[in-house]
Amino acid sequence: MIRRTLALAVTLTLAFPVLAQEAPAMTPEQEAMMQAYIAAGTPGPQHAGLATSVGEYDVAVRSWDAPGATPSDETGSAKRSMILDGRVLVEQFQGSMHGMAFTGHGMVGYDNVTGKWWQTWNDSMSTGVMLSHGDCDEHGNCTFQGSWNDPVTKRATPARFTSRWSDANTEHFEMYGPGPDGAEFKMMEMTYTRR
Repeated sequence: MIRRTLALAVTLTLAFPVLAQEAPAMTPEQEAMMQAYIAAGTPGPQHAGLATSVGEYDVAVRSWDAPGATPSDETGSAKRSMILDGRVLVEQFQGSMHGMAFTGHGMVGYDNVTGKWWQTWNDSMSTGVMLSHGDCDEHGNCTFQGSWNDPVTKRATPARFTSRWSDANTEHFEMYGPGPDGAEFKMMEMTYTRR
């Protein structure tokens, strides 16, 4: 045991001068690249704004199968949290859709590089991902454009999403898509009320 400890001490003593040497200086190009990556990955005011919606919510869901159709009303719950050290908001949704158990997973973030907001959505009625991009104002009101892959037509179907806050604890989300004639109609609205 003493020999092993002595060998380790000698090894560290010999290696310490090498470890203590400074790393080679970066070129100006390397320094600029490093600063660009740091700026791209540093959470800013947009990410801090996202964090204000963290919490647990009761959700009222109203959906329409076609323009002018009688809506169906269902309920659910959502939990929102920040991940990646405050860079991305994650939502876990549980409820029902057309009388069937339904779970969903969404993420929302702000890309410092493009200056655009993005969101994703996956749920238990699909094995694909819905991706959209958009803009939000200083009050957290947003409009996104995206698409999902229609299981019947096997084609990307365009969609528009809006969200607005009527107060600090109530968010109104709406989803729009094409009807049978191709014209946009409101397919869904969800009201989130923070507990």
